Amino acid sequence: MSDMPEPLYKTYVDFELPEAVFEPLQYTRPPQAEMLERAKDFYTEMKRRRTTRYFSTEPVPRELIEYAILAAGTAPSGAHRQPWRFVAIDDPELKRQLREAAEVEELKTYSGRLSDEWRKALAFLGTDHVKSHLTDAPWVVVLFKEAYELLPDGTRIKNYYVDESVGIAAGIFITAIHHMGLCTLTHTPTPMGFLNQLLKRPKNEHAVLVLPVGYPAHDAKVPVLERKSLDQLVQWNLG
Repeated sequence: MSDMPEPLYKTYVDFELPEAVFEPLQYTRPPQAEMLERAKDFYTEMKRRRTTRYFSTEPVPRELIEYAILAAGTAPSGAHRQPWRFVAIDDPELKRQLREAAEVEELKTYSGRLSDEWRKALAFLGTDHVKSHLTDAPWVVVLFKEAYELLPDGTRIKNYYVDESVGIAAGIFITAIHHMGLCTLTHTPTPMGFLNQLLKRPKNEHAVLVLPVGYPAHDAKVPVLERKSLDQLVQWNLG
């Protein structure tokens, strides 16, 4: 007789489900004082993270981009479907084409699509339709979400919690880039459908972010801003 507890629910299916396979968790618990030190150090480092639109054209080794993408690939995802795809571009001509196409859409946005409320919200950032960061930065990484997996025979396999999963992967990518000493920018040209055609992506993928990556220009600047305080970010229990 099994000592395993009865499941809280039973699954009724007319096919055999694959068996879950587990392995021991590799974990070493650090002393609490060390945990607090790590937490403070990480927060201090991330406080220095800023988004800039001013990039140096100095080359960045491909290996650094590879590690940032590998780090992003450690993100949790719904049913472990890993519904993210990265396109990393360092070809000057392809970056030129991307910038040209993005600026066409951005000009339409800034000249007519923006509501007054949106325009007011963006004003302090000093942005416009000119996207020189797309050709200045040595790398442009475009993040796509995979709405569903498309097999060679045309079969579709559902992905789960795609937006949430890809959002977490994007955050880890940005963090990895900052941690290694580079800068990036979360650019969202609207609409982004042109990226599928330009980068030859399949119909099951949709662009989420355009992320130029590189060193900041020697005269790089950032908007003056304040981040929310802890009290503004969290509510503890019900109080």
